[in-house]
Amino acid sequence: MSRVNYELHERLDRLSAASADRDVLVTLAVPPDQSIGEARQPVETDYAEATQRDDRPVPKPLETALDDVRSRLNEYDEIPEDGLVLYAGVVDGDLVTATFDDLPVAIDERTYEHANEFDLEPFEDVTGSDATYGLLVVERGGAALGRLNGDGVDPIETFDSDVPGKSSAGGQSAERFERDRERQKRDFFDEVAERARLEFVEGEPVDGVLLGGTTGTVEEFRDEAELDHRLADELIGEFAVEYATEQGLRQLAERGEDAVDERDRTDTRETLEIFFEGIQDDEIPVAYGREAVDDALEYDAVETLLLSTALEGPQLQEFGDRTLEQGGETVVVPDDFADGERFHEAFDGVGALLRFPID
Repeated sequence: MSRVNYELHERLDRLSAASADRDVLVTLAVPPDQSIGEARQPVETDYAEATQRDDRPVPKPLETALDDVRSRLNEYDEIPEDGLVLYAGVVDGDLVTATFDDLPVAIDERTYEHANEFDLEPFEDVTGSDATYGLLVVERGGAALGRLNGDGVDPIETFDSDVPGKSSAGGQSAERFERDRERQKRDFFDEVAERARLEFVEGEPVDGVLLGGTTGTVEEFRDEAELDHRLADELIGEFAVEYATEQGLRQLAERGEDAVDERDRTDTRETLEIFFEGIQDDEIPVAYGREAVDDALEYDAVETLLLSTALEGPQLQEFGDRTLEQGGETVVVPDDFADGERFHEAFDGVGALLRFPID
């Protein structure tokens, strides 16, 4: 869920809807550390093959797309500061193109391919949620804390525990050892829980928490640790992770990706539900339609702006920028589920939750 750059989100949404019955849609993403010559080389090679070889004819739509990409590459003397992404392809008889040369986040990896869909992976870091999630990996031998946000994984701290392994001795000595071991384990769990509270509650609050570790240890931590109720309420998933290290934090972020995506979609649904409730309840001030939302922005009254992905137009980006300047947020509402489609059709895809009612 993108909350700021609506125009970028909307352009990518249109590209994601494009498809062909053959691998004729071209994606080229070039990181800033590559030269324009390196970017041109594979495109020129493929175009030459498409136009010169008769023994293995290349589909005409691919030739058209490659010609468009090479023409646009020729407009640049060097790769822009944060990279360059070009799309071109013939969809339903029309040439679809897009150029991204003023990116909010730098492109990390090179991508060049022909496929039946455009590859939007270069924009994962650009269009990801602006939410921040706490990462907590806990094992008997140690623990790791980190954050997951639009920039990726940010490790905070890793630390070891003094909890000993199991004893092979028997008798009363073993029982005593096991009691001490359980006490040390609980003390360590409480220490981990306290550090998580200081970081994720008292520090910069998070929008959710991913918990990782081996299955048995995660269950014991959840049941035995004195985890702050504000964090316990924000647990959005538990995942098998082998290492209480920075590597483990990255593994946790990868395995929790689907849960984070679903949480973001859930947040959108909840915001939309509040908006629909406000249509019926005067106690929840709302506005809908471009003119009404524009009026609300004039009064600095917009707390949360809602924009449908089905819409186009620079005015929508202006709405988002004005909302951000006033300390509000923008929630982009996909139109690929029932309530999102209803929001688009019944309310023109533009709405707002207000700080106070506007007469």
